[in-house]
Amino acid sequence: MSLAVFASAVVGVALLLAGGAKVAAGPAWPAQAAELGAPRFVVPLVPWIEIVLGAALCAQLARAPLAGLALAMFAAFTMLLALRLAQGRHPPCACFGSWSAKPLSWKHLARNLALMAVAVVAIVA
Repeated sequence: MSLAVFASAVVGVALLLAGGAKVAAGPAWPAQAAELGAPRFVVPLVPWIEIVLGAALCAQLARAPLAGLALAMFAAFTMLLALRLAQGRHPPCACFGSWSAKPLSWKHLARNLALMAVAVVAIVA
């Protein structure tokens, strides 16, 4: 297995888990996303985009372009988290639905930066 395939699978599994956990959280996910300050129009779409994108990356479909899309999503999520932390706000992360109900911290940023690095590997390796 090549490094790019492995990296793509790691990003894909992370997205599948995140999207699935959001769907499983039911109405708690939109409430947490609102508290985090996610744009309302995007909230119902995020879990399904994560699931579809994650599945496609696990299946190695259009690996580089889809890993680029995952990288862009992680970057947007990371900017939102960084903004909230800079404001001194610590709502639940909500990144992995009910699995991530802990208050937002710099650890969440570190995790996202690591996922971004893995997405870059999936693109360029």
